[in-house]
Amino acid sequence: MKLYIVPTPIGNLEDITLRAIRILKEVDLILAEDTRKSGILLKHLNIDKKMFAHHQHNEHKTVEMISERIKNGENIALITDAGTPGISDPGFLLIRECIAKGIEVECLPGATAFVPALVNSGLPCDEFVFVGFLPQKKGRQTKIKSLINEQRTIVFYESPHRLVKALEQFIEFFGAERRGAVSRELTKMFEENKRGTLLELVDYFKTKTIKGEIVIVMEGNKNKKKVEEESEESEEGNE
Repeated sequence: MKLYIVPTPIGNLEDITLRAIRILKEVDLILAEDTRKSGILLKHLNIDKKMFAHHQHNEHKTVEMISERIKNGENIALITDAGTPGISDPGFLLIRECIAKGIEVECLPGATAFVPALVNSGLPCDEFVFVGFLPQKKGRQTKIKSLINEQRTIVFYESPHRLVKALEQFIEFFGAERRGAVSRELTKMFEENKRGTLLELVDYFKTKTIKGEIVIVMEGNKNKKKVEEESEESEEGNE
């Protein structure tokens, strides 16, 4: 028996695979972050299946029970409100518990917000760092400071009401001319992808009413890379 990790659309309901639909129809139980929201999707897909709430407020208490149910013969699918479970959403604890108990875990490919935002940003995506949501208060500045010398493209998730504040903090620590991109409402009717320097992005979004989930993509520290390349060339010349 198996735990299936099933990505669901982040906006456009067409963005679900045929395999995901089949799995959701075949399993014995679907774990959902919000059964009401997931119920809308399942109804759209003509799937009538029993659901059980599995979210950040109860997952520590339910992983043991769920893993035992799988071990005793049930196939169970885990979904979240949108995207791939485990990516800034519940999933990690259950997956870890199942692996520890020798239960097979199968993760389907599918929708997640940061991949289209990263690719669409126009910034290098051969190497990148996914940060997810920054701490709201304690540890926020410490986390940002730890990324000052990061050379790879950096990807953040952010809420609409904290977007401008986040961009202003990035200017403080990374500089106003650092380039970035902000994607919101991905795959939906009013999808928007805005690119520019951090200062240009702040000026733009200060004048807007911001709605929808946000992905911020920011270029890495090019100056550090340049200094290290010059240092390497100098060392080679001394050999």
